[in-house]
Amino acid sequence: MERTLSIIKPDAVSRNLSGAILKMIQDAGLKVVAMKMIQLSKAEAEGFYAVHKARPFFGSLVDFMISGPVVVSILEGDDAIARYRKLMGATNPAGAEEGTIRKIHALDIEKNSVHGSDAPETAAFETSYFFSALEMVG
Repeated sequence: MERTLSIIKPDAVSRNLSGAILKMIQDAGLKVVAMKMIQLSKAEAEGFYAVHKARPFFGSLVDFMISGPVVVSILEGDDAIARYRKLMGATNPAGAEEGTIRKIHALDIEKNSVHGSDAPETAAFETSYFFSALEMVG
């Protein structure tokens, strides 16, 4: 079993899409083993996205991620990272496959509704960034 982080971003939370997105995740056979709604501070968002600090979009990404609450969860399943990334669809919703979360719910390349870990090392960092071992079940 593999675990990955999912974030339902402020654009989707503000449009009351958390339930619809979680249903898509669970219908895809991924199990939610931890979940909470939080409001990121600027420092927390900067720490989470520190890998992108030198990129030109870093400031706008941080500003977007602190603009409203997010729903963070840990998903579990066989090959969970790749399966969730496929379910999310391409970062730019214009290029996302039909039936993916981003094709259905994203507004644009920045307001693309969801985030998911891209590798086992990233997933380990990201899940521990938001959750302690006591908060995970299953």
